[in-house]
Amino acid sequence: MDIVTGAFSYTGRAIAEELLRRGRDVRTLTRRAAPQDPLAARIDRAELQFRDETSLRRALEGADTLYNTYWIRFPRGTSTYERAVANTHVLLRLAREAGVRRIVHVSVTNPSPSSPLPYFRGKAQLERDVAESGFSAAIVRPTLVFGPRDILVNNIAWCARRTPIFPVAGDGSYLVQPVSVEDVASICVGVAELDEDIVVDAAGPETLAFEELVRLVAAAVGRRVRIVHAPAALMLALARAVGMTRRDVMLTAEELAGLQASLLTSAEPPRGTESFRSWVVGCGETLGRDYVSELARNFRPYHPV
Repeated sequence: MDIVTGAFSYTGRAIAEELLRRGRDVRTLTRRAAPQDPLAARIDRAELQFRDETSLRRALEGADTLYNTYWIRFPRGTSTYERAVANTHVLLRLAREAGVRRIVHVSVTNPSPSSPLPYFRGKAQLERDVAESGFSAAIVRPTLVFGPRDILVNNIAWCARRTPIFPVAGDGSYLVQPVSVEDVASICVGVAELDEDIVVDAAGPETLAFEELVRLVAAAVGRRVRIVHAPAALMLALARAVGMTRRDVMLTAEELAGLQASLLTSAEPPRGTESFRSWVVGCGETLGRDYVSELARNFRPYHPV
């Protein structure tokens, strides 16, 4: 039996589905009840919370591998990077006490303890903590993850369906290396089967300029958009305006800075195999029909943990 955090969310869902395909029993630690979710009848569920350590330790007992996808995309209210780091420390400690054999920790490409971006700095800190935890550990670093109802690519398509003009911050030449969520899940499950400590990037086979990615998405949904190169401040102001109408946070300054620094790319040979170009063409009919909200997916109606 393996444990996956957030199996009713996004990356955790793909990992849980991959484990089920391989005949594993799965328990999820989640803040979402989701009784109508198709996965709910196929996996065990326990609450992801850090206040009652006895209950959390009990939920971790009997697991061979813990797949940890827990993190926050941006701070909101009492959910901060510092709290996410502290909560992960609790999870690691209780997993060791419960006898979990191995941890697969999902990080991000190009984390750095000296990064000016708190997201990447926090990820680097957790990688160090996992390495020093005494676990048999694998750290997987995805790039830009795409798939059905992902947030970034889907919402680019959502915007392209609604406006003939698409603003791109700066010159748009900064790079991304998209990797499918299914490839990320397969990589995670694959490294779980190893014994040695390992750190691997999860990147797809294609590296694209961000402007090219936008054009591919727009073409896939049947829209011809005019790319307008805009200052970062204007891009963020427009994203805030859209976010207000959708009761969401569409894009943060930190996320834009990470994109412009080409941090969602890898120097390693790609382990992902699915082509973003082929995928986006194949799902163009449905991509971006609906807006996907980060706050609805990962903040509402949850209580802070």
